[in-house]
Amino acid sequence: MTEQTSADQQERVIAEGVDEEPVENNRRLFSGNAYYVVAFLSAFYAFFHVAALNGLSISEWTGIDIPFLPRFPMETWNFRIVHIAGALILGFTLYSARSFVADGEGKKSPALDLLAWAAMLPALYAIWTVFGIANQIASGVQWNGMSPEFKNTEIYHFGLPLLVATTVGIITGWLRGRERGQVSVPDVLLSICGVAVAFYLITIYDTLMRNSTGTPFAPIGISLAAVVGTVLIMELTRRVAGLALIIISAVFLVYVFTGDLLPGFLNAPNIEWTRFFSQVYTDAGILGPTTAVSSTYIILFIVFAAFLQASKVGDYFVNFAFAAAGKSRGGPAKVAIFASGLMGMINGTSAGNVVATGSLTIPLMKKVGYPKRTAGAVEAAASTGGQIMPPIMGAGAFIMAEITGIPYTDIAIAAIIPATLYFVSIYFMVDFEAAKLGMRGMRADELPKLGQMMRQIFLFIPIIILIYALFMGYSVIRAGTLATVAAAVVSWLTPARMGVRSTVKAFEIAGIMSIQIIAVCACAGIIVGVISLTGVGARFSSVLLGLAEANQFIALFFAMCISILLGMGMPTTAAYAVAASVVAPGLVQLGIPQLTAHFFVFYFAVVSAITPPVALASYAAAGISGANPMETSVASFKIGISAFIVPFMFFYNGAILMDGTWLEIIRAGATAIFGVFLLSSGMQGWFAGARVAWFMRLGLVIGALCMIAGGLVTDLIGVAIAGALFVVQYKFHPAPDSQISVKGSD
Repeated sequence: MTEQTSADQQERVIAEGVDEEPVENNRRLFSGNAYYVVAFLSAFYAFFHVAALNGLSISEWTGIDIPFLPRFPMETWNFRIVHIAGALILGFTLYSARSFVADGEGKKSPALDLLAWAAMLPALYAIWTVFGIANQIASGVQWNGMSPEFKNTEIYHFGLPLLVATTVGIITGWLRGRERGQVSVPDVLLSICGVAVAFYLITIYDTLMRNSTGTPFAPIGISLAAVVGTVLIMELTRRVAGLALIIISAVFLVYVFTGDLLPGFLNAPNIEWTRFFSQVYTDAGILGPTTAVSSTYIILFIVFAAFLQASKVGDYFVNFAFAAAGKSRGGPAKVAIFASGLMGMINGTSAGNVVATGSLTIPLMKKVGYPKRTAGAVEAAASTGGQIMPPIMGAGAFIMAEITGIPYTDIAIAAIIPATLYFVSIYFMVDFEAAKLGMRGMRADELPKLGQMMRQIFLFIPIIILIYALFMGYSVIRAGTLATVAAAVVSWLTPARMGVRSTVKAFEIAGIMSIQIIAVCACAGIIVGVISLTGVGARFSSVLLGLAEANQFIALFFAMCISILLGMGMPTTAAYAVAASVVAPGLVQLGIPQLTAHFFVFYFAVVSAITPPVALASYAAAGISGANPMETSVASFKIGISAFIVPFMFFYNGAILMDGTWLEIIRAGATAIFGVFLLSSGMQGWFAGARVAWFMRLGLVIGALCMIAGGLVTDLIGVAIAGALFVVQYKFHPAPDSQISVKGSD
């Protein structure tokens, strides 16, 4: 009996470890004492943020005044500087400059290591110089940054040594052999350089010189520290997020110094490098909205996600989805929609969500009959939708709240109907695909038992507490903290009980998970700084205004294309941050409400992850499914087609964003859902339980667009078209399109 039960259990699909972070091919894997040191640094980094955000102080707890521990609440800019410096230290420690070879080892490079060791001397000398400057300031010396003596000190004793050390660290890091389990000397050097930048900005820049940034009176040391800081941020971003964002950042940086040579609206004033870099490491750039959000809301919710991972809630989400939807036709695809929406809401990255849940759902979709490109496309589209699923909405929504000043709860409420439309549309698309291919669902003996899943439904409590706390008026930080504590408490009711060790492990995981998003936000801050300092955003707005004079729809279409282009190959957070700086102000000047304008940009920044030719989520899914990446991206674009229409829907009908009376909102939601149903039918060629002819598909799309427009007259026209098409299909059964077998194409 026991053997039979065990065999039965092995046949069932049981999700385990779906929310574990994948190990990148350039991530170091430490063991022994090195592991404990790095684990402590990661856990301390994450806990430091939770403590700072909640105003906790170890000195207050213990009654012991420990001088080197920070006092909370920290000054805002200093907190952000420390936030970035910590990410640099962790990032360079954990991520190699290049991917590791197959066996995880590479040839050692003693000569390069020796060069890196030698370069530590100028880096440490730069830190020593800052100590000296700080002591002079403390003794009453007026450090104004203008006298030749002070300039020479900052250039030759701080700036140049730091630039030399950083250059050597980056180059030797690129050239050096790779040992996956060992600390790299060049990367230790880069970490020291990051500390030097932070130390200067906190001790010198913070005490006297903040008001002088961007003026001729700014000390040269600020500009030199910012140059090094910018280079370090870009190098770390390259390691953790690829080249796309780096290339775009480099283009914007080149634009700063060549804009005066360009014609038309791209023409910009000539900006001295010292002026630009003295201001880019302020709240006008790197320390601006993107870092403000990554240092508060984002890292807090990363800690929340890590606690959910430690308490195995992610596994439960997927198992619950299988138990609830696995038996319907094409069940694994519908599971992917549900599970990926939940997981993507929490983990904040489309491609990461694809890898996490897709490793289980994509093979099962192929097993029940979906072509491999379709299996990957469904997962990519569903995972991308998690970024627009309230209440967490990935990380971009936090940046929206920071930029617009609109309360986060208002943004989450406004997202309900658009997110519903997106996922309902994907559901219809996969259901009709399953119907066309005659797919079955999974057998009951292949799935987790629904009754058992229902007995563990208390695992949703952390999400419920988060939502309740937000709408009871608690701050986002307090709500996130309560939800995190709830995740730990709920785990005590499961076999995965969180004790001291697993709590520390959760903080360690959070520290590692945060590196990519922090680097991306800081790098996006560089672009935001260029846009604000050159004024190109305002000139782009004038172009949109000119287009709108001819046709407002053309202006919106142009804004859509720019948002998608800026987002291609970039994580959602960076894509939205850049598009919000370039496109959204122009839409607001067109008279579009601020929330609508930013949601318009946000949606297209999100769906850039499934838009060919550069679709990160689709490429990640293709890697799992074994399909052609470009075919997968085209298929995911088709499955997520409603996401390209929804922004136009809430532009023409504000009730979609909960702006209106309850009657208007309900009617807008209901007619829009019927519209995406018709759109999905037209796209898939399936209506009234059968395949349809080409003219029927065209009619369905036209009817869908009428329903989506939002007006009473257009709604009635859409219903009439749908009714007429149903009668034609039911009575006359027109011959469907001759279609090549999708299975054969794969």
